[in-house]
Parts: sequence; structure tokens; C-alpha cells
Amino acid sequence: MRDERLFPLFQPLDALPGIGPKLKPTLERLVAGDTVWDLLLHMPERWLDRRPRDNFDELIAEEVATVRGEVHAVKAPYNERAPTRILLFDGSGFLTLTYFRADSRWLQSQFPVGKDRIVSGKVTDWQGERQMSHPDFVMDPMKVEFPPPVEPIYSLTAGLTNKRVHATAKAALDLIPDDLPEWIDENLIAQRGWPGFKAAMRGVHAPEHWDETAIERARMRLAYDEALARELTFSRARTARRASEANIVPAQSEALNRLVKTLPYKPTQAQIRATKEVMADLGQAFPMRRMLQGDVGAGKTLVGAFSAVQAAEGGFQTAFMAPTEVLARQQFDTLDQLLSPLGYTVAVLTGRDKGKAREATLMGLADGSIQIVAGTHALFQEGVSFARLAMVIVDEQHRFGVADRMKLMSKGKSPHMLVMSATPIPRTLAQTVHGDLDVSILEEKPAGRQPVETRAIQDTRLEDVITAIGRALDRGERAFWVCPRVDADDDDSSAVARAAMLRDALRTDVGLVHGRMKGEDKDAALDAFRTGQTKILVATTVIEVGVDVPEATIMVIERAEGFGLAQLHQLRGRVGRGSAASYCLLLYRAPLTEMARERLDTLRHTEDGFEIAEADFKLRGPGDLLGKAQSGLINYRLIILPEHDELIDIARKDAEMAEQQADQIDPARAEGLGLLSQLLSPDLRFND
Repeated sequence: MRDERLFPLFQPLDALPGIGPKLKPTLERLVAGDTVWDLLLHMPERWLDRRPRDNFDELIAEEVATVRGEVHAVKAPYNERAPTRILLFDGSGFLTLTYFRADSRWLQSQFPVGKDRIVSGKVTDWQGERQMSHPDFVMDPMKVEFPPPVEPIYSLTAGLTNKRVHATAKAALDLIPDDLPEWIDENLIAQRGWPGFKAAMRGVHAPEHWDETAIERARMRLAYDEALARELTFSRARTARRASEANIVPAQSEALNRLVKTLPYKPTQAQIRATKEVMADLGQAFPMRRMLQGDVGAGKTLVGAFSAVQAAEGGFQTAFMAPTEVLARQQFDTLDQLLSPLGYTVAVLTGRDKGKAREATLMGLADGSIQIVAGTHALFQEGVSFARLAMVIVDEQHRFGVADRMKLMSKGKSPHMLVMSATPIPRTLAQTVHGDLDVSILEEKPAGRQPVETRAIQDTRLEDVITAIGRALDRGERAFWVCPRVDADDDDSSAVARAAMLRDALRTDVGLVHGRMKGEDKDAALDAFRTGQTKILVATTVIEVGVDVPEATIMVIERAEGFGLAQLHQLRGRVGRGSAASYCLLLYRAPLTEMARERLDTLRHTEDGFEIAEADFKLRGPGDLLGKAQSGLINYRLIILPEHDELIDIARKDAEMAEQQADQIDPARAEGLGLLSQLLSPDLRFND
């Protein structure tokens, strides 16, 4: 239940003056919500200093300035493409105002010769002359009209002006209660010189004076509010999880050592460390919630296999869930090869399984004779039951919704859950995105993984690339060719057009995979490539994750300048999985933007997914870096990363202390923390 003091903030937007039925949907679209509070969370992007300047001589080109002068002359345009020119004079010189295609009667009424006017806008230099085109404000000083000394500037959408959004935000400020108790520790407030909550909101939406330090303190205060609310939610989720009961799965060092001895390689230190962390979690009486984050080829499946062995030795079952048929069967093949020789029963269950085979799998899961199963969404369908499901491992977890994971979790008694992701993200971002999970990171690659030589090649050398692929196919190798779009009549870099062209040029069957294909057709094309029926696969980014073809040695990414760094790195990870030398060819179309050049250079110089993630984060920010599927996980309204990293760390410690010492907190602050949670707590995606 929401505290009644907050009711005014959760009124619909049309409770504010001037917001009628036409403007309301436009404003809702802008602020990504439908309440007054959503409007207040729509922060200005910057602030303009509109304090009056003393004279025209102080004006600097490309700066916003507010000045007062007398209308000296109004010069009509000499042709229809020329502007109307208004000359203002202030004793120190002239300032020319220009208006293109403006109504002459309106201009005459606004700028009567001999009258003073206050104007505010961006100053430019035109052939040595100070100029201001279409001023933002034109005011009559005799009416005591002045621009605001500080103007917050907001992102906008069609149908809204900055003045309208600013005026509406100022009206919304009056609905913030004056009597909200402080929820931030008083020592931190004093140390940082932060204002109270309402004063901070006023300090960003309606500052009365130009004071960059005061604006920055207000921004930092509000960012900390959001950080604290999130960390409180995460802390409470962890506390609630520890209060629930799960099966205790004892450590099985002897069995794990037996598996290690069968491996043709030695596990990395990172894999050993992550396995020990998982083993310790499984030995607890409450359910594990751990994220296993590793670069492409870092060996996440082996850690999952170790976990499954521990569960099987304890008499429990493990379910591996993958988002696609191909990945599920690929995972089954890996687990079957690793674990079946040791006597463990491994099965697969997908939508493709029918008849007696499906019935046998369902019976084995129900009676417990199948210890480990890999599968897709089919694992949590009605009719699937487990005898003793204690471990759930979700691969590429961001491609499943909470409801999907919960359906699978409901098949056992509060099962332990390990979620795996091959998308490296910066460590700080990992902590904020997965705040309700413990995180294990695989930063090493197993021995034997081939380095992938990465080259950036202009697309004018397309024929050379095709010739090189032909030679590789003759050697028995295979190649991926990734295109940015499915089809386009005027662009041969589409997947459909490129597949046809390569088929003719190389005189061989060419596989084609893209997002518009039916699932079974997509799986069939991927299987044909994996088994060698086709030697080259043209695809869109649907092959970005998980497709494992050791014979593939070449990855061509066409129009590479249009892809994000993390996506390019994921695609490159499809090759270099066998013993032969491997290459990633980034085909780009000139000219490159500075950002595109930096992306391609970064990819050429490193294969470290975490280093690439850091670079991508700095270039694009968290929303773009994570993509649509994951960017909603953070959904920050007030925090700006990486600018506010430090605040998140402080908030984490503060939230843990508040949770652990709840009975010792000042009652007023405890009340405030409750209100803060109602205002800014995130929706948890992983608290299943």
C-alpha cells in the first residue's frame, strides 16, 4: 500500500494545469509514464545560463546570451530566401536578429523601432557581425518580463516545447509534500552538502540562480536516492531468499575430480573458482541465485556440468534451459559427451521431440532415472514433472522472461538457480544490473582456444574476400557471413541478396538464416551448417550467441561499422573454436564516423570481452550496450553511469547496514526509507 502522502505525486498527468486530452498522451510518451512522478523523473539534460549580459561587447559566438537593446531598424528580406533583419543597439554596438519566413506584421508588433527589447538565444558570428537567429525569448522590459535566469533543457518529442515541459515540471514541484522525513544518513548529507529531497528536485527543475555547484549537488542527491532505493530492494530480496528453504546439495569433490580426469584439457583457475563458489552455494539451506558471466568460449558449460554432477551425486536432478532448439541440442551433446561415460543419465527435451521418445524422457524425469536434462521452453510445459529437481541452469538468461523461469522453478522445491550469460558487461554495471544475484566471472579462456585474427577491410575488396573464402572451403573449412538486414531491393549487403551472390560465385550450397524464418527452418539451416551439409552460412545476427561449429574459421561481418562493439565481439566468438587459424573480417563502407572507426580499432586490438565491454559502455552507455532485452534491467531515471558509480557503492553498504540494523535506525529515517522504496524501487527481474 502506498503512503497517502505520496498520492499527489501518483496522480495522472492531466491533474496538472494546461494538460488536456490532446497533450496528455504526448507527455506520457515523453516521460515514459502516466503520473506526475514520472514527469518529475524526466530530468533536464542540461541547463542554460540566461542571466542578462551588461552589453553586446561581452557576447561570444556559439554561447547562449540574454541582452537588452533598442530596436534600431527592421530590414525586410531582399528575396524570399533571405531573412528579415532586426538591428538592436545598446550603446556598445549592434546585434542583428534574423527571422526566416516570419510574418511581417508579427515582427512589426514585436519590434517597434525605438523601443527596448530583451532577447535571449544563441549568438553566432556571420561575416564578422554578431547575430542571433530566431531568439528563444523576446520580452518587453516595460512589462517587467524577463527570461528565467536558469533554463533547464529537456529532451522533447513532437508536439511539445521546452517551455511547456519546464512550466509543467514547475507545477509538479508544488505537489511534492513538505513533510517527507529524510531517508539519507545525516552524516552523508552533511559531508556532501546535499539539499533535502524537495529542494533537490526544485534545484534541477527550477533553479532560481545560476550556480553550477548547487545544480550538481542536487543531481547527485537525487542519483543517490535512486541508488539507495535499488540497493535496499536488492538487500531485501537477498534477505527474503535466505529465509526460504531449499534442498541442501552436499559438495562432491571426489566425483568432480573424476570428471576433471576425463577432460582433454585442464580447467582454468576462473572455472575452478566459480565451481567452488557454486559448490558452497549448493551446500546452503536456501536457494542459490548466481550469475555466471563469461566471455565467448570461457567455459561456462563446464561449470554447469560440475554443478549437475554435484546435484546428481546428492540424488537430485538438474535442468539446463536454453532459448533455442539448436542451443539446447548443442548443450545436450556437450553434456552427454562429458557425463554419460561417467554413468550419469543425460537427456534432451524440446518441442521437436514427439511420440515414444518424448514419453520415455517424460517418464525418466518423473521417476528420477534421468538426472540431467537439456531443453528449451518445453521443460516447463504442463505434463513435465521432475522427481527431485534441485538445480536449474539457464543459458542466455536475458532471453527468458521472469514468468518462464518461474514456471521451470515451480517444478521443484525452491531449486537452486545458476544463470549464464556470454555477454560480458563492465563489472560495475554487472553489480547494478544483477544486484539481487551473486556474480561469478570467468575472465580466462580455456587453453587451446585459437586467437582470432581480426582485420578491417573496405567493402571495395569484396571479391578478394570471396576468393579467400573459396580457398578456405577447398581446405575443408567453413565460413559465416553476417549481414545487417534480411533483404533490401537497393542494397546487396542484405542476407537474401548476399546468399544468392555467394551461391553463384562459389558454386556451392549456401545456408541462409534470419529472424523472419520459422523456428524449424532456422534450426534446419543451422544443423545443416553444423554437420557440414553446407559449408557457408549467410545470416543476420540470429547466430550471435551459442552456435558452436569448430570447423568454422572465417567470420565475415558486412557493414561492420553499423554494429555495436559487444555485438561484433559476440559474432567473432563463433569462430576460433577448432585447431585451425581463424579470421574475423570486418567489411566496412567508407567514410567511417569517428565512433565507428574507434569501435573497429578496439575490436582489432583486443579479444578481451570485458575490455571491449568497458569501451562499448563509454561509447554508447548502458541502454545501448545491453540492447532492448537487457537495457530494461537497469531502467535508471536519475543515475547516470559511469558518472555515479561511486554513489552505487556507497548505497550498497548503506542499504546492507539499514537491513541488518533495522531495529537501531532512527524511526524517522526508517519511515523515510519506506517512502523512498515506494518512490524509486525497481521491478526485480531475477527474484524468482
